[in-house]
Amino acid sequence: MSSLFVPRMAGLLYLVIILCGMSAELFLRGPLIHPDDAAATLAAVLAAPGALRGAILLDAVMIAADVAVAVLLFRLLRTVNETTALMAMAFRLLQAATIAAGLLALVAVDIVALRQGTATPEQVQSLMLLHGIGYDVGLIFFAVNTGLVTWLFARSGLLPRGLLWLLGIAAAVYLAGSVTRIAAPELNAAIQAAYTLPLIAETWLALTLIFGRRMRAAAG
Repeated sequence: MSSLFVPRMAGLLYLVIILCGMSAELFLRGPLIHPDDAAATLAAVLAAPGALRGAILLDAVMIAADVAVAVLLFRLLRTVNETTALMAMAFRLLQAATIAAGLLALVAVDIVALRQGTATPEQVQSLMLLHGIGYDVGLIFFAVNTGLVTWLFARSGLLPRGLLWLLGIAAAVYLAGSVTRIAAPELNAAIQAAYTLPLIAETWLALTLIFGRRMRAAAG
């Protein structure tokens, strides 16, 4: 097996995570949710069952890819500091497990709203909210993972300095966004625009893992 297999596979799977996660949120699940109108949310779910189920499937693919990336990054970075790499993997796996648990809230919407037809607007709205908050709880663990991985990459010399700084900022954005969503919802809207930075950081990381010259040099 080529020594480039691990970083390249991690990078490709990172792109799968980004594409599935963004598609599920922006194009499928997001348009169904009307935060101030439970009846409109239920009507949107009933009018587009494929969107809800597609979001569930894409999130499931994203979670599976996240588990694989956790293991691959551990393999890539364990020579830097095995204990820290193991901790980073554990926090990423904890994130995946938390998001997977929250995904069951969308499955419940599918059951009570689409299959049984017994859901009230308030039930559907609550389940959608539960899923969203569960996602943000998972991102707290991911923020810790991102901080640890950034430190490991800084020690490894495999990433450019600009990307390291951006990954550190991404960890802070994830943590601030999740904490405000849970503890200070009135402040959360002010942080939403900052999520562009983690998207840029993780896309840059994925492409660097696949094509980066330092990765090739290290493999050589």
